[in-house]
Amino acid sequence: MSGPRVLVARLDDAGDVLLAGPAVRAVRERAGEVVFLAGPAGGAAAELLPGVDRVVVWRAPWILGDPPPVDRSEVDALVRRIRGCEEALILTSFHQSALPLALLLRLAGVRRIAAISNDYPGSLLDVRHQVDESVDVPEAERMLALACAAGFALPPGDDGRLAVRQPLPELGGDVLRLAGEDAYVVVHPGTSAPARAWPAERHREAVRELVHDGHRVVVTGQERELTAFVAGRDGVDLGGRTTFAELAAVLERAAVLVAGNTGPAHLAAAVGTPVVSLFAPVVPAERWAPYGVPAVLLGDQQAPCRASRARACPVPGHPCLSQVTSEQVVKAVRELTQ
Repeated sequence: MSGPRVLVARLDDAGDVLLAGPAVRAVRERAGEVVFLAGPAGGAAAELLPGVDRVVVWRAPWILGDPPPVDRSEVDALVRRIRGCEEALILTSFHQSALPLALLLRLAGVRRIAAISNDYPGSLLDVRHQVDESVDVPEAERMLALACAAGFALPPGDDGRLAVRQPLPELGGDVLRLAGEDAYVVVHPGTSAPARAWPAERHREAVRELVHDGHRVVVTGQERELTAFVAGRDGVDLGGRTTFAELAAVLERAAVLVAGNTGPAHLAAAVGTPVVSLFAPVVPAERWAPYGVPAVLLGDQQAPCRASRARACPVPGHPCLSQVTSEQVVKAVRELTQ
């Protein structure tokens, strides 16, 4: 190992982890080993990131929407697992604090820690990168800027887009048989928060109309009842049939993905697939829209729920997305496939 062992942390969802990819590749340039600390929803995504040598999964009590209680034995176990890391890059969203994890990293003996923090960190951070959070910057660029401030830079020729390890896994016979060899459109109806979901009935209508428009449509997700309903008699239901890495392979073969602001939208961007983004403005699209690929954004970005960070829609009728029609989705797919 010619360079330091560096820990990169992003403790929330799969999409957040994928957006950390450019920062990870910058760290990889100077590190002898990269350890990625992920939350339970982000571990599979971290395994796909180029430059990551080892993934540690931990449930952080200050990050998760269903936080576990603070448990001394689990904290001690984490400290033991990350002991030996010499440097760390703590990646957080604009509303999260890096300081609780920085304290644990100090207890693990990490000598140099970098993070974005507008709060006074005392001796917890060696590189305190401050940003103007009133200016919306794409999340991938925000995290890469922290890496650069800590002395890590992308290698020459790296365009800073999202990426996954290649080759992706071969699709199993059943999945390949159902998905087919020819081009298709993927519809992914599930989201991690109800406020970001387009109604299931609209998804089903869009599948039917996309098929009538000449597209083969594959429906993905782990919610089997939802995917079966959305696929109906017109689409191909892959619900519950793919791992996260296999989903990446399905998306890589697709002409377009139709999805909300959820992990698979960022996974599509990481494999270069255009996205029709059904984007609820509870978080800013400037930060969280699909990064680095052609995309059409649908949804009222000035709706009353704007910037609320709500997980359940605070506005009766969910108008930001419920007013999006299946015809608009078909038109957007046409735009991205011409």
